Amino acid sequence: MLIVFLITGLVLLLVGGDLFVRGSVSIAQRLGVSPLLIGLTLVGFGTSTPELVTSLQAALAGSPGVATGNVVGSNIANILLILGLAAVLKPVLVDGGALKRDGLALAVSALLCLGVTMSGVLDRLSGVVFLAGLAGYLGFAIWQERRAVTAKAGITVDPGPPVKPADRPLMAGLMTLGGLALVILGASLLIDGAVGLATRFGISETIIGLSIVAIGTSLPELITSVIAALRGQSDVAFGNVVGSNIYNVLGILGVTALVQPIPVPPEIMAVDIWVMLGATAALIILARTGHRINRTEGALMLAGYAGYTAWLASQI
Repeated sequence: MLIVFLITGLVLLLVGGDLFVRGSVSIAQRLGVSPLLIGLTLVGFGTSTPELVTSLQAALAGSPGVATGNVVGSNIANILLILGLAAVLKPVLVDGGALKRDGLALAVSALLCLGVTMSGVLDRLSGVVFLAGLAGYLGFAIWQERRAVTAKAGITVDPGPPVKPADRPLMAGLMTLGGLALVILGASLLIDGAVGLATRFGISETIIGLSIVAIGTSLPELITSVIAALRGQSDVAFGNVVGSNIYNVLGILGVTALVQPIPVPPEIMAVDIWVMLGATAALIILARTGHRINRTEGALMLAGYAGYTAWLASQI
């Protein structure tokens, strides 16, 4: 039953997240919201909804290992697994001007996460700082648009899934609410299954959060990035990963800390936060050298994730 809860929760997270994004984007388009604003807010938050709800419910359930491990593990998987796979399928091109803004935001968010992690506790002050940082980042991006900067100046811009103009407002509203409900239910089942398995087999909740939960909640990014790479839209794959990682730290950890302060598990402070920081640094360096991530570099990223996964398995 615990495995059934785990699988059912992951499926509901995927279906609910997709419905939520499609419904909210449809509503925003009808209201005349710009593609940049849709990409930075609704799509950005929408694809990170599984991580947000999962971390929040884990924190409220008294499982800090799952709450923080989900975010740190997702960021590691986004870079090494998802972007690595996308680069192997087709070299990922990077816009130099875009990297200046979003790459800086990614680096700052990773360093903030490191600082809070080393303090040993994710408190409400940390949540306020994270959310203020996210608001500043979004505000600057919107200001750039108003300065007539082209949409390509921001690599995290993604107008979201195609929505038929014939979509009725009522249907869009039902998709949004229904998607959110499925995500909440899916996160609850996922947490129950993950924590139950950890307890039954004597596995650390942090390990579960860093592996099964992290990969499961990152599936929307994985699917989006792989499809983008196969269609030759490698810049979308890159922006999807960078934007998701910024949201994961500043948005998800920010909201989680504000609602329910939690201690940071010592395992994450000892190893995993440094893996995330190293992966982030490698991503920025590779993106700046030649403004592309080639197949060889993608393969090395995948090998790095395989090594990290093997290390996690050795801790069981």
